[in-house]
Amino acid sequence: MDAQGRGRADDIDPADQWVLNPSTGEYELRLTPSAPQSAVPGPRRSASRAGAAARAAGTSAPGAGGAAAGGAVRNRTAAPGRETRTAPGREVPAQRRRRGAPEEPLPGRRGRRPVKKKSKAKKAVLWTGGIMAFVVVAAAAGAYLYIEHLNDNIQSVSDDGASTGGFSKDKAINILLIGTDKRTGAGNDKYGDSGSAGHADTTILLHVSKDRSNATALSIPRDLIVDIPDCQTTQEDGTQKVIPGETGERFNTSLGQEGRTPSCTMRTVTELTGIKPDNFMVADFNAVKTLTTAVGGVEVCLAKDIDDPDSHLKLSEGKHVIEGEQALAFVRTRHSVGFGGDLSRIGLQQQFLSALMRKLKSNDTLTSPTKMIKLAEAGTEALTVDSNLDSIDKLKDLGLELGKLNTKNLTFTTIPVIDNPAEKVKTTVVLNETTAPQVFQAIKNDVSFTEVKQQKKKEAAAVAARLKGTKSDASEVRVRILNGGAEAGSASSTLTWLQTEEGVTKSENAGNAPATLAKTTLEYAPDQADQARRLAAIMGLSGSAMKPGKSVTNSQGLPTMTLTLGKDFEGAGVSLTTPTKAPDVEKSTADKVECAK
Repeated sequence: MDAQGRGRADDIDPADQWVLNPSTGEYELRLTPSAPQSAVPGPRRSASRAGAAARAAGTSAPGAGGAAAGGAVRNRTAAPGRETRTAPGREVPAQRRRRGAPEEPLPGRRGRRPVKKKSKAKKAVLWTGGIMAFVVVAAAAGAYLYIEHLNDNIQSVSDDGASTGGFSKDKAINILLIGTDKRTGAGNDKYGDSGSAGHADTTILLHVSKDRSNATALSIPRDLIVDIPDCQTTQEDGTQKVIPGETGERFNTSLGQEGRTPSCTMRTVTELTGIKPDNFMVADFNAVKTLTTAVGGVEVCLAKDIDDPDSHLKLSEGKHVIEGEQALAFVRTRHSVGFGGDLSRIGLQQQFLSALMRKLKSNDTLTSPTKMIKLAEAGTEALTVDSNLDSIDKLKDLGLELGKLNTKNLTFTTIPVIDNPAEKVKTTVVLNETTAPQVFQAIKNDVSFTEVKQQKKKEAAAVAARLKGTKSDASEVRVRILNGGAEAGSASSTLTWLQTEEGVTKSENAGNAPATLAKTTLEYAPDQADQARRLAAIMGLSGSAMKPGKSVTNSQGLPTMTLTLGKDFEGAGVSLTTPTKAPDVEKSTADKVECAK
């Protein structure tokens, strides 16, 4: 075996004795003699770069010896009495083996397990994986840069404390959409009035319900006579300025005029409706043109031919797909539709926005990366938002909330108005004091203007049932009163009113509530339901304000109900009944195609 190990006995090549076992994938030593082979005179080395270099230097490969670690490799056969040294660190050539034979071990050493080569398939996987990793990293970097680019596109201005501080995912949302007639952007000066600071030309308060099942888009006429409150503003140069308020002015002067910013329009809406918006967005002429172009146009319908030289709209009766300049002309025209006034144009604009909403939610748009990118570019360049919506992440979060809406549950309506009785020539309008407050109250109480889920009907029926049944005498009602957000002194004044005017003598003032509530609530135990129904009738509470729960004790240790006055409390004796059904007003839904008349 020693001779065989050295490769010098019986003309047997040791390499032939190492055979691959296909079952284990390992090489095994087998001593069956192989075909005779000429004796090997000494260690041989395979053709290598080192050997080729040595030959090129005039040395001979046979007879090469080993080298000490870190020393030179010596060649004793190059010339008598002379040693040839290869460069330190150069590879010592291995023994030459026959083609196709397994690699042989060095003489006098145990054979080492041959190193398996990676298959071509594995190399392909590693190569592809490397490429994919590079692509992912590059795409992530590209996406980051693109997001930064979109962030740079966004124009934002301060809300100057006029908003709620921004929308919340777990609450109803109120967004003020303002369309200005300021002639900014290429080609828009041809519409005239190019030096104007702009007005709140088209304004919509978009209310999205807390459960996102429905929404109401409430249009505010530009010629509505309103009171504009004092307005703290941040001017373009960064300075702070308080713009004095005015009474009996057109709503559209709440923006642009006297240096008023969008926050002034927001304050005016709050003064008018009692609803404080969460955010605002301002769109100019270019927004209409670029957004409609980005989605490939929107479909509108006309019940008659229109040729309006003022807005430059010229369309025949029937359906049309419009975008760009033609879309802008469509939303600006008013003399050729309805009665030729602003209220008629509002109806046309609502139809246009319905068509745009349908297109935005269509598969044709949502499944097109090209259109989505164009929309991102157009939206970030054309819209001015408040400082609480000044990044792509914030806009994305808002978009996700709005995207939950079904167009059939998005209602368009207009603040109920009547012609201004103070004018002989009717050019402005005033609130319809009978129906307008009902509309505002319905929105504040998150009442849908559209029939929605059957479950909501069941819930409404269950709430209404709380008011049905027997009622105790007022003298039997035992209640403690807390102030949970109403004006200071409300609990005390309510106690006095209940005891002196309503006969609820078993009542007491329990001070401030531990938390602020948006709406007034009445908590009671099941055996106090009769008392709760009596107090609800006295206070004008709705079924939704009644909260079945556990009984508590008053200062005398007796079981009592708890009445907590919320922010909606307007004074002792003022009814707190909230509507469960929206008032009957003219409206349309975004899922229906209507033809302008």
